[in-house]
Amino acid sequence: MTELPELSGKVALVTGASRGIGYGIAEALVARGDRVCITGRGEDALKEAVEKLGSDRVIAVAGKAADEAHQATVVERTMEAFGRVDFLVNNAGTNPVFGPIAELDLNVARKVYETNVISALGFAQQTWKAWQKDNGGAIVNIASIAGVSASPFIGAYGMSKAAMVNLTLQLAHEFAPVVRVNAIAPAVIKTKFAQALYEGREAEAAAAYPLGRLGVPADIGGAAAFLTSEQSDWVTGQTLVVDGGLFLNAGVH
Repeated sequence: MTELPELSGKVALVTGASRGIGYGIAEALVARGDRVCITGRGEDALKEAVEKLGSDRVIAVAGKAADEAHQATVVERTMEAFGRVDFLVNNAGTNPVFGPIAELDLNVARKVYETNVISALGFAQQTWKAWQKDNGGAIVNIASIAGVSASPFIGAYGMSKAAMVNLTLQLAHEFAPVVRVNAIAPAVIKTKFAQALYEGREAEAAAAYPLGRLGVPADIGGAAAFLTSEQSDWVTGQTLVVDGGLFLNAGVH
């Protein structure tokens, strides 16, 4: 980014943001003037992301999302660097298995829940204690349409995202009125994470969407920017489906 906007005075923490949806969200928040801490597992990928986003506005902390020590370190580093953490976006996620749920390895299911759900709760607890409890803010959990519908062959992922939707409700209820908590449920977004769902057949996959294309990270970035803005000050406990109209095809034909 060559020209950065004036600082908004707000600070965001975005997990799983070295690329894909998380990067798109961080980019949208930096573009409106927020300072941002991003996390991810790869040092090199994070370094590259910081350079592209602007090293005077963005810091990065590498580690595994489900690691409680990492969660504490990330929030501590954010507070040290920026003095506050207004917004938390829980985007870190994994989907290491593809197949029928009847054959799902339960240890894999546990890993999916640790990364996709428990880590989100851990980060929410950390930001609540460090800043949000006394100063307010907003949390956005990245769920999925897989969490609000049946999701053949990615059942563990879908189950975990359904849990993310309920976690959003629980946090919204307990953290009100000082912190708003919402979720975003994307359909297929063109990222490396979702590549297996459209690679080599993008036109065919996109044909199922009334808006005629798959999503891109900026689509979710825009939604996250809205849910962490003053324009959504009376919105909490909601799951915003961002699906290019895909669910419109679920009606009677």
